[in-house]
Amino acid sequence: MTEATRRAPGSPCWVSLMAHGLDATMDFYGGLFGWEFHPGPRQLGPYVRALIDGKEVAGVGRLPADPRLQVAWTPYLATPDVDRTAEALRCCGGTVGVGPLDAEDSGRLAIVTDTAGSVFGLWQAAGHLGIAAGGAHGTPVWNELVTAETAAVLKFYRTVFGYQESRDPGAADHGDRDEGPADYVTLVRDGLPVAALRGVGKDLPRDRGSHWVTWFEVDDVDTAVERVAELGGRVVAPPAAGARGRRATVTDPEGAVFNLVSSGR
Repeated sequence: MTEATRRAPGSPCWVSLMAHGLDATMDFYGGLFGWEFHPGPRQLGPYVRALIDGKEVAGVGRLPADPRLQVAWTPYLATPDVDRTAEALRCCGGTVGVGPLDAEDSGRLAIVTDTAGSVFGLWQAAGHLGIAAGGAHGTPVWNELVTAETAAVLKFYRTVFGYQESRDPGAADHGDRDEGPADYVTLVRDGLPVAALRGVGKDLPRDRGSHWVTWFEVDDVDTAVERVAELGGRVVAPPAAGARGRRATVTDPEGAVFNLVSSGR
């Protein structure tokens, strides 16, 4: 377990889920990960923070009653100045959907999209530095952008956040499938991998488009997948060996996609 620290600019620092049924969503993730919840900032409506052993790991909020709004996990990237980053993002072809605005004394945020239409957040930390636990069961450990092809969107992220990149094909996690060379880019900040871009070509879901996927550490992937089904979720890709460990792709009962991984820590 690790204490929350101020992340370098461009590093994922928080993940948040906006769902229609807040109580049912808390029941699902509490049953799957053992999360407990306490109230968070309410600028965007009802919102709670999930905790493991008293340490904050994720946020869950309630979407407006509009069935067109997509339920999805959203990563937040750290920035020392959310207004300046939002303006740089606009200049590079991205859009700002919400904010920038203050979240009480916790920090300042914006909800934005990249040039491929993927939604993510910007977070300027004040009282809330972000994820305060890492590596244990139920903690977010990785984020990947799934898109048709990486070249164009890579230019956007590199320009806005100053990432370096790695194209080590061994880093591409395809489970046990036999695939050709991967369109896979690891984003690097200060010499450390912080996130990745995965190009899937025609396999990109038409109903979702380009999107970020959060990976959560679990003690045992197979057991966690069984628990997902018991709690009303759905298995998208069953457990399989991969470069990051044994993993599976699942959804919660409202359809939010996320990955489970057991990294053998």
